Amino acid sequence: MNRTDFIIATAIVLFLAFLLGWFVSWLFHRLTRVTHAGMGELEQMAHELHEAEEARDRALAYLEEREQELIRKLSQCEAELRAAMEGLRIARAESEELRDYIERTNAAG
Repeated sequence: MNRTDFIIATAIVLFLAFLLGWFVSWLFHRLTRVTHAGMGELEQMAHELHEAEEARDRALAYLEEREQELIRKLSQCEAELRAAMEGLRIARAESEELRDYIERTNAAG
């Protein structure tokens, strides 16, 4: 093989590589191209996703509001419980004082 044959063989190999690359590129773009129906479907999915995100945001806001309401109610109940326990403690102390007074009165008389 002389120099001219080598240059021609190299040129043919490079040209075939170019054609193969071009064909693969064309095939890839042909297979991955989005059609109008596909675009419509993508738009519909995007719209549904947006609606789902809005619904999620509304649900999170409702849950946060409900949680705050329950926390307020719990705090109120705890305050009422503390007040009731304090009243019970005072009532027990008074009943104990009355019991002691009655015992002393009965013992003296």
